[in-house]
Amino acid sequence: MKLTWILVADNTRARIFTADAPSSPLEEIEGFSHAEGRLHDREITSDLPGRIKSVGGGGHAFEQPTDPKKHEADNFAHRVAQYLEDAHNANRFDQLLIVAGPSFLGLLRNHLPEQIKKLVRFELDKEITMLSTAEIRQHLPQYLPNF
Repeated sequence: MKLTWILVADNTRARIFTADAPSSPLEEIEGFSHAEGRLHDREITSDLPGRIKSVGGGGHAFEQPTDPKKHEADNFAHRVAQYLEDAHNANRFDQLLIVAGPSFLGLLRNHLPEQIKKLVRFELDKEITMLSTAEIRQHLPQYLPNF
């Protein structure tokens, strides 16, 4: 059987599992957390937005060009993708199954190199990082892919 990794992730947490056989229980082998993703916008940015004065005495608040929480999620997706690339280069897995919340799955896809994208055998857009290992296994196919 090919060495299969199962990545379960969201904006603040990523867990990596493997299984001995296509129908066996999962074993968690790695976990990451991204505490910055749990912070409120006001805690991520250094201070409040400034104000812009308009001609004629009016003004309005300056808005940030990017959402701080989305920026942090994007940073975490990049970190996870880099970890997967390094692990694959070290021959730690041959195929990959991904379960992630819809928005994080999109960010992750943007950061995965083509060589890793080719190894993805299954994707599910659900946020299940907080579930137990047995509950996560129930969201996967009964028999994991074995190509």
